[in-house]
Amino acid sequence: MTGVTLLLIGLLGGFITGISPCILPVLPVIFLSGGVQSARPEFSKDPVNALREKVGAGIPSAVARRAATATLPQPDLPDEPQLIPRSSGLRPYLVILGLVLSFSVFTLFGTLIIQALHLPDDLIRWIGLIVLVLLGIGLIVPRFESILEKPFSWIPQRAVGTDRGGFVLGIVLGAVYVPCAGPVLAAITVAGATGRIGLQTVALTLSFAIGTAIPLLFFALAGRRVGERLRSFRKHQRVIRTVSGVVMIALAVALTFNLTDAIQRAIPDYTAAVNSFIEHTTPQGLAAGAGVAGALASCQASASENLQNCGAAPAFTGIQSWQNTPSDTPLTLKGLRGKVVLVDFWAYSCINCQREIAHVDAWYSAYRDLGFEVVGVHTPEYAFEHDPANVASGAKRLGIQYPIAIDNDYGTWNAYGNNSWPAAYLVDAKGNVRHVAIGEGNYGGEESLIRQLITKARPGVTLPKATDVPDTSPTNPSQTPETYLGTQRAEGYAGPTSYADGTRTFAMPKTVPQDRYGLGGTWTLAGESITAKGGSSITLHYDASKVYLDVGGSGTLTVTQGSTPSATSATTFKVSGAPDIYTVVSSSSPKRGTVTIQLSPRLAAYSFTFG
Repeated sequence: MTGVTLLLIGLLGGFITGISPCILPVLPVIFLSGGVQSARPEFSKDPVNALREKVGAGIPSAVARRAATATLPQPDLPDEPQLIPRSSGLRPYLVILGLVLSFSVFTLFGTLIIQALHLPDDLIRWIGLIVLVLLGIGLIVPRFESILEKPFSWIPQRAVGTDRGGFVLGIVLGAVYVPCAGPVLAAITVAGATGRIGLQTVALTLSFAIGTAIPLLFFALAGRRVGERLRSFRKHQRVIRTVSGVVMIALAVALTFNLTDAIQRAIPDYTAAVNSFIEHTTPQGLAAGAGVAGALASCQASASENLQNCGAAPAFTGIQSWQNTPSDTPLTLKGLRGKVVLVDFWAYSCINCQREIAHVDAWYSAYRDLGFEVVGVHTPEYAFEHDPANVASGAKRLGIQYPIAIDNDYGTWNAYGNNSWPAAYLVDAKGNVRHVAIGEGNYGGEESLIRQLITKARPGVTLPKATDVPDTSPTNPSQTPETYLGTQRAEGYAGPTSYADGTRTFAMPKTVPQDRYGLGGTWTLAGESITAKGGSSITLHYDASKVYLDVGGSGTLTVTQGSTPSATSATTFKVSGAPDIYTVVSSSSPKRGTVTIQLSPRLAAYSFTFG
């Protein structure tokens, strides 16, 4: 993907975010504090400001006062003139500049800083909310504002409530509204969280932030224009500042208690179609910090079914441990030279990987004695997948016999510039990547390439009959997409209760829209999962032939078709041990339907996947 295309994707994703329902709660603050407050007051009503306006803002206020009052009766002026802070007109730009900078910095480096200092995950957001309240109080109470200004007393013409305050306000808004973003942010946040930040990631982040800033700046400038056009706004600057402060505090309170979620749920997402397009266009390889050679990156993007020349295979990097090797000893591509090697990226609770593994394991059994090796690089998607014991248990359930490399730090994933589960890189006997298969499907073509490379490496070899494993890859074009339940990536929730970290009781909606889910009972929500606490149920409206729930803990799942649980038609599954996927719906062909799942207390659900 070219740099220009990358920047355009970032700009478009940011612009869509800037006009999406997610940003609506912050608009009153931008309009009033970023826009209306920057309107120039009527200086003709204040002779001191009038003279300074005509002669120049650099003239000392004391000199301007003596000159302006020389011809005026003394009683007309108070002993201590109350000058309205004069805006240079830069405030809207400073608000948006602060927002862009803080958004970019906190998105890229916030997670790294918090992890390095062992601080709470939401510290940046809480600091932003506190500062937002303080700025709001400062606008309402001038004496408190002067206290806020004291740390900046060394800066000439300080004014937290005017232009410089606009920059501070922008920084605060960027901190509290980092989570309000679209699909492009997935690549950015994963890169920041894992520390693999390259030039492409930085470029995508900045272009996304700039794209978001464009509609917000337009709104701020519209506020300033309104303030300049309407006489009532110019005459009542004190009132405007007070209202702005109240709105700031109200926003902070709404964000603290997640009241803004109600706005987002009440207003249809009119940007959903464009977001879907961007989601399938975004170069997710950035999330892994793709530092792979150009030839290998080109093969990743290619849909060719023939052997290609993709460059030398990157070495196995940053592997924590090995499984299914003699005494769990490490393997190297150099040590495997002379063999055809399939480097297969997978995660044990990934249903797409499980369907692919049936084919990979069959190839390993058929060709391993003929110079063919498989290395399953296990790169975790969830926190529980970092545990080697969980991986070993999952591999045993799946019947995996080939070597497994535990890639918990994304070292090999990053070296290959990989971007999905599953993904297979076919390496010839000389150590060069000859084919890349991303996702599921086309197993017959992939096996044909394996056979070609084995024959080339060992001329005259007699190959067995090709394997015959049914391809169960889904072909339903309207299949419900993978649905994450944790708050970090939740997208399909439909219900009246706020969806944020913490324990709360949910009311199941009367109807659940297509490809969405609702919750009933008491749940504890966290970043990756939701944990049942009592009377807990999930109702999902799906389009698929099979529905899988990734769940862990010890307890039972009670599954009924339809939105109303029925004891007579319920199916009960026992759940025990580390999280894994359980089939809750299975039919011979795709269909639209609703399923309700009741979870016993302490079971943790992670996601729905489909087939």
